Amino acid sequence: MYTIRTLNNISQTGLGKLPPAEFTIDPEAANPEGIILRSFDMHQMELPENLLGVARAGAGTNNIPIDKCSERGIPVFNTPGANANAVKELVLAGLLVSSRRIIDGAAWVQSLKDNEDVEKAVEAGKKQFTGPEIAGKTLGVIGLGAIGVQVANAALDLNMNVIGYDPFLTLESAWHLSASVDKAETLEELVSQSDYITIHIPLNDKTRHTFNQELFAATKKGARLLNFARGGLVDHEALKDAIEKGIIARYITDFPTAELLGIENVIVTPHLGASTPESEENCAEMAAVELREYLRYGNIRNSVNFPGCIVPYSGKPRIAISHSNIVNMIGQLGAVFTKHHINIDKMVNNSKGELAYNIIVCDNLPEDENQLIQDLYAIPSVRRVRLLK
Repeated sequence: MYTIRTLNNISQTGLGKLPPAEFTIDPEAANPEGIILRSFDMHQMELPENLLGVARAGAGTNNIPIDKCSERGIPVFNTPGANANAVKELVLAGLLVSSRRIIDGAAWVQSLKDNEDVEKAVEAGKKQFTGPEIAGKTLGVIGLGAIGVQVANAALDLNMNVIGYDPFLTLESAWHLSASVDKAETLEELVSQSDYITIHIPLNDKTRHTFNQELFAATKKGARLLNFARGGLVDHEALKDAIEKGIIARYITDFPTAELLGIENVIVTPHLGASTPESEENCAEMAAVELREYLRYGNIRNSVNFPGCIVPYSGKPRIAISHSNIVNMIGQLGAVFTKHHINIDKMVNNSKGELAYNIIVCDNLPEDENQLIQDLYAIPSVRRVRLLK
């Protein structure tokens, strides 16, 4: 029986993927084997001693201490693509809002409530809210993952020209991306040609302030910039300067900060990207399944710190081992299995950066299983050993 602690309210549809005969859901559990969360800040908590895996019902994992989890051999899962449609729809709304001055116009109409002739006032004043159509304009999509691909394809359906930039485009994304999307070789090439720009890349040390003073300087004058990925991707001081110079006509973002409020031509929404019942259910289901498959069988899919590693369950016992990605680890592990006279049916070893992970399916186990585990932990670079039967 595994205990799962939820650090936020998680959809019951998602938690239903964890069979009650094997999993106990306890929001107050002090020492759970698994954690499922959304936005809770785990940096402020001590990792429970029994913790084996963490699943984020969403794409971003900035609220989880990744390095600390890696040191302990704890995979952190996320749910890429589960909220893609919800974010795509909000981006499309952002495209229209950035052009047609819908929000400003609606607010202005509300201010006419005491006017004796609203219809006449509207006809006289509506010209101030004129805005261009998006059809025929060029959209630049930075990042062609699950969301970026959907946005690019949808923009084509709206008769926009689309340019994409992603030096790390995966084969899966490439399969789903329309052949009508042009590819830019550099960010500067993309922003110089785009009337609208939308960002869909993760936030990390390399991508922080992707939009800085230099990139704004290369941007087509009058462009409209949309950021529904992460706030830190845009340097706000450089943004303000770009707005003053007319480089950016409008900035639409889903990540409120005090410094963005009250700035003309900046529209900020309250982090609504995944705020749909469908998205919350999709993310919760995906997170629960990822954690379930790892706790049950050691399988890893969609981990931000561990390599993917899937071995279908055959009924035979398996040993899951995480360790530093250094030379001769397979030889050292093999020596331990030889010592205990274990015949290996299948072994899969994958690596990601400084971490490596193994699933070893065994034909037999020794009588002294505890000694086997102790001998594996005795290898200096081993971080976590799990015997799954």
